[in-house]
Amino acid sequence: MSDELQRIMAIDDPYLLLREVTTRLAAAQQEVTELARLRRRVVQDLHAQGMSYAQIAEKAGLSRGRIHQIRHTGPAPEGAFLGTGSVTVVTPLRWDDAKKRPVVAMADMNSGKRLEELAKSYGLDVSSGHVQVSGEVDLDRDGLVVVCGPGMSQAMRDLYAQDPVLAWEHPEGEPWALVDRRTGTAYHAGADLEPSRPHDVGYLGRLSRPDGNGSVLAIAGIHTAGSLGVVHLLASDLSTLWGQVGERNFSTLVSVEYDPETEEPQSAELLCPLYLHDEEATA
Repeated sequence: MSDELQRIMAIDDPYLLLREVTTRLAAAQQEVTELARLRRRVVQDLHAQGMSYAQIAEKAGLSRGRIHQIRHTGPAPEGAFLGTGSVTVVTPLRWDDAKKRPVVAMADMNSGKRLEELAKSYGLDVSSGHVQVSGEVDLDRDGLVVVCGPGMSQAMRDLYAQDPVLAWEHPEGEPWALVDRRTGTAYHAGADLEPSRPHDVGYLGRLSRPDGNGSVLAIAGIHTAGSLGVVHLLASDLSTLWGQVGERNFSTLVSVEYDPETEEPQSAELLCPLYLHDEEATA
């Protein structure tokens, strides 16, 4: 019996006991989920290295049937791309002059809800939050997935500024663009060009928190359709992305074709490589 369990069992106040047991159960369930995800990942990694399930079973002292069961049950390892245990999906608030109150744009709301559904499908606990109209947001928290561009938040602009390869640029009087410093290519949204077309560019990256104690998964489009397109890519190809970057800091750009009436993405594909920031720092 663990010391923590003994401490809880010794509580006399029934209401405090109920609260402590509930909190501890939630934490334990989260831990079980992440252990199951890690176990499945180890089996997948060993198999990918060329070991048969029979060999893995023999080395681990488990039955072959048990190894097969682990391989095909439990939360998929690629869910760790979004976070571990729990994630908080953050979307920006915008001031609505007509309603005289902060609101969330429909495209941002859809991006947030789809990210929440995606995270839940991988066994993650999910909560939501907002970047304030002022741009304020606490980025020094675990498990953050933030859908917000640099134009709406100084905190996010500072976060994006640490990217060693990709940059947000906004020349005076000009629309936003995303620039690949490696190639010198500037990418613009189709809506900002003449003739205009239903195309946007999205940013996807994992960047270090301001306090240095973790990372933030950042998503943004030059316009809101770009963010939706990034979420579409994550939902359709998370396993491939995870296989290439794991939990390392990275960034990439996404080309998004969308329906001009609904802003729903019709296609989303990478515009540039998945830049791994630790490799870029030593290049």
